[in-house]
Amino acid sequence: MPLQSGLVNNIESLVKVSNLDKAHKINMKNIVILVSGSGSNLQRIIDTIDSGEIQNAKISLVVADRECYGLERAQNHNIKNVLIPRGKNFSSELSEIIPENTDLIVLAGFLSILKPEFCENWSGKIINIHPALLPKYGGKGMWGHHVHHAVIEAKEKESGATVHFVTPGIDEGEAILQKSFAVTEKDTPETVAEKVHLVEYEIFPIAINKVLGNK
Repeated sequence: MPLQSGLVNNIESLVKVSNLDKAHKINMKNIVILVSGSGSNLQRIIDTIDSGEIQNAKISLVVADRECYGLERAQNHNIKNVLIPRGKNFSSELSEIIPENTDLIVLAGFLSILKPEFCENWSGKIINIHPALLPKYGGKGMWGHHVHHAVIEAKEKESGATVHFVTPGIDEGEAILQKSFAVTEKDTPETVAEKVHLVEYEIFPIAINKVLGNK
C-alpha cells in the first residue's frame, strides 16, 4: 500500500506540474524586436527573459532593416530572425510577417521610421528606447552619437534614456520610464554614450514588464 500510495502521489504531482507548465505557456507573452545595429539592447532583453527578470515572455521574432550583428545574436539564441531591407516598403513588408499573436513590438536600436498606419495599428503595443531625456533631443536625425554630441554642445547638466510608446510622430509618444544621470564638464559624447547604455540596460526590462502588465 505505501508503495502504491507513493506512486499515485507521484503521478498526481506530475499531472499538476504538467498543467502548471501548460498554463505558463498559455500566458506567455510574445515579443517582436526590431534592430538595426549591434543588438546590445536585444541581448539585454534576451538575458533578462532567461533570468526571469522579464516575466512570462518570449521573443518570437527579431527583424532587422539592414545586415547587422543583432541578427547574429538572434541566431545564436535560436530565435527566428528576418532581414527586411530598409526602404519605403519596410512597414508593409513587416506587417505581412509579424505574428498575429504579438503582444509587444520593441524597437531596440532601430533606425528606420515606421509608417503612421503601422504605428496606429499597433498603438499601445509598440515601444522604443531613446538615448536622451525626451522631449529633449528627440525627432528626426536625433539618434545615437548625434544626440550625445548635441547634449555636450548644449552644455547640458544631465542626460539619460527614455522608454516611450511609438506613435506616428517621431519620439512623441508617451513616456513609460525615464532615468537621468549627471553630465560633467569632463564628459565627452563617448562617455555620455557609455552612461546612456548603462541606463538603457537598467530601465528597458522594467519598462517591458510594465507594458506587459507584469508586477
